[in-house]
Amino acid sequence: MRNFQTRQLALWSVSLAALLILAACAVPAGGSEYEDLLTLFEEWRLFERPDLKDGAPDYTAAAMAEKARQLPALVERLESLDTSGWTVDQKVDAAIVRAEMNGLDFNLRVLEPWARDPAFYTSVWTYQSDTPAHEGPTHHALVELWTYDFPLSAEAATRLTGELATIPPLLMQARDNLTGNAKELWEAGIGDLRGQRRAIESLGWRVSGPPELQAAIEAAEEATVRFIDWLEAEAPKKTGPSGIGKENYTWYLQNVHLVPMTWEDEVRLLQRELARAHTTLRMEEHRNRDLPELVAIATPEEYEVRANAAVDEYLGFLRDNDVLPIRDYMEPALRAQVGTFVPEEQRNFFRTAIHFEPMTLWTHFYHWWDLALMEEEPHPSPIRRGPLLYNIFDSRAEGLSTAVEEWMLHAGLYDAKPRAREVQWILLAQRAARGLGSLYVHGNEMTLKEARDFHVAWTPRGWMREDLDLLGFEQLLYLRQPGYGPSYLTGKSLLEQLIATVSRERGDDFALSDFYEEVDALGVIPVSLIRWQMTGEEPGSPTYAGLPRPSSGR
Repeated sequence: MRNFQTRQLALWSVSLAALLILAACAVPAGGSEYEDLLTLFEEWRLFERPDLKDGAPDYTAAAMAEKARQLPALVERLESLDTSGWTVDQKVDAAIVRAEMNGLDFNLRVLEPWARDPAFYTSVWTYQSDTPAHEGPTHHALVELWTYDFPLSAEAATRLTGELATIPPLLMQARDNLTGNAKELWEAGIGDLRGQRRAIESLGWRVSGPPELQAAIEAAEEATVRFIDWLEAEAPKKTGPSGIGKENYTWYLQNVHLVPMTWEDEVRLLQRELARAHTTLRMEEHRNRDLPELVAIATPEEYEVRANAAVDEYLGFLRDNDVLPIRDYMEPALRAQVGTFVPEEQRNFFRTAIHFEPMTLWTHFYHWWDLALMEEEPHPSPIRRGPLLYNIFDSRAEGLSTAVEEWMLHAGLYDAKPRAREVQWILLAQRAARGLGSLYVHGNEMTLKEARDFHVAWTPRGWMREDLDLLGFEQLLYLRQPGYGPSYLTGKSLLEQLIATVSRERGDDFALSDFYEEVDALGVIPVSLIRWQMTGEEPGSPTYAGLPRPSSGR
């Protein structure tokens, strides 16, 4: 599957004439004002990317101050567009662009990842994210090793040499840029840079390319080692909190990720989901008390058989029960993520779940169908065709994948495997616990260490282990990217409210497969915007989280 970030860069280079042709084919109504939006979108995406300084993206204080100075003019142009005659499709596109501009505004005012977050300067990625773009704030010169085939062709070696060459000047620049005082964000971020050093070291072992590439690898590794040493030396000086605070969190949630909730709302929702998951797990265990316990996969051979059989069983269930439309790319996309056997002592939380019942995670892998859909059936609108910036897609991407896990359980996927239902509730409990921990950290009510301890304590059966990397990775990610940790369950809740509204309106005409098809067709965009298109309910109308407010009278 192609690198969607690379594809987005290609999109930015498309001529204005081509963009106008695409726009005219996609949405004929709206006239020149909508064409102006497409032009503005192209200019906005180019503006959002920093200029180069000494061969690396420029995140210096002067460059960011200039971004802050120029951004209001773009916002003013967007808000001056006359949208009165636009279709809902077109208005949603404008809302996406506004949310992205809000995202940069927030980064410039509050989050400042280039100044507060050492992990922002991680360049080397060895794997493809299962969402449209990497989770968390990233810079604009990533080295996506997973896109390369080894041994490298001459062309690929040249490309990789050029990409690695950005690392030394970027890390040198970072020493001046990183002026923040977020203690835990700083300390935890060092681990990401250590991971980069290991990845570059491993690359050096794998590659026997031209001297220029070998030199670029050595320089990138040396620069990373020196940067880690500098970060460790500076760490004792950092004394401040890392959370952004409840007020900032709520503004970001509502204005960037377009989730109609507050910090307090998300806390209440996740507390409820955590209690529900634990209680339902106990009910399932009681109901299944006379059944044999689940037995984990014990050998590589057993894993290959059971994991692939679970793909067949899951797709067969969807097809035979008309749950959602089956497309040609779905089986290969899912089969490619089956993975391999992992010894018990090395299994993180999700690998533990897979080794007990693979289908419980295959349901979450709706992610890979999203990516395949973006590749095989690109959205007509250039604004929705690639990944939205600042992880604005999280309520839809993570929310739907998490919702599908539970919805498949209720739809009957595990009727012949009652014990597998227990695994599904464990998954839900873990997501609620980790999301709550991240909320408490951003509200400055917990330290990162306390959030990790909470995450472990409230995950059933001891499946969330402190001795494996997943725990640190998840809580650091959610500290770096506000809103992401709870998005699995807030997005799920918003989608459930959407089903409630749509099914009530359609009555006997409601079909689950139609619902999935409509949601997919609208792109990987915030659920609130999907709701607007499917119900006509514009965000900001007198509703709360998708449901009517109670009247004030008795």
